[in-house]
Amino acid sequence: MLEITNLETVYHSVIRVLRGISLSVPAGGVVALLGPNGAGKTTTLRAITGLLDIHNGIITKGDVTFEGESLRGLDPPDIARRGIAQVMEGRRVFAELSVEENLLAGAWVQGHGGRGHGGRGHRGQVRADLARMYERFDILAQRRHRPAGYLSGGEQQMLAIARALMARPRLLLMDEPSLGLAPKIVLQVAALIREIRAAGTAILLVEQNASMALELADHATILETGRVVLDGPSEELRADRDIQEFYLGLGEAEGQSFRDVKHYRRRKRWLS
Repeated sequence: MLEITNLETVYHSVIRVLRGISLSVPAGGVVALLGPNGAGKTTTLRAITGLLDIHNGIITKGDVTFEGESLRGLDPPDIARRGIAQVMEGRRVFAELSVEENLLAGAWVQGHGGRGHGGRGHRGQVRADLARMYERFDILAQRRHRPAGYLSGGEQQMLAIARALMARPRLLLMDEPSLGLAPKIVLQVAALIREIRAAGTAILLVEQNASMALELADHATILETGRVVLDGPSEELRADRDIQEFYLGLGEAEGQSFRDVKHYRRRKRWLS
């Protein structure tokens, strides 16, 4: 469904962040994108959604394709209308709007060139989607008229996910969905990701919580300084000693970096 091929990006014409990464997300699959801060995970999502321009970034090499068509050069609304939605890091809800108004904002693409075509049919579809969101997220139903800024962090994360689902995406990008949440809420988010996947939506999951990400994903890719250093099936990575040590806290990694680990296999997937 999603193919990133030999992708390079530059910010402010001088700062190279992605250095030839390649990865793919199959239809209905979950792929985890892991790595330390500054590795290029969020930049990868921006390259997919067309939001690099906002941050003075550009793609200098490679391509991003969705269902066989290149996304390079498209505006973010055009990309969203093709069936890609994002849950951004830090939730980014519209604080002064009500919960319901946030959800309706998520449905905007349906009536502007998405799978909906406006008019009475579109309004009926949005009402049905709202009802489904309130059934799935009962806390949002209880808070539907409350300004989103007054919700707790966990409630805002649920709202951010529900808002993205209102666009009926075929691919959902999730940037640190467990960040700053209590352990109980993290478990709820993980259960929700399983539900979304079971409903047929593909997911590209960026997470610092590697244990959760590797449990949820079929496949994982690890970035370091803008390069793919390891990728493979999640089960294999969970069993890898260095992944256990550096990401799952099961070894003695303090004071080391990946460069210090002799058995760490750096694998570039650059295309010739």
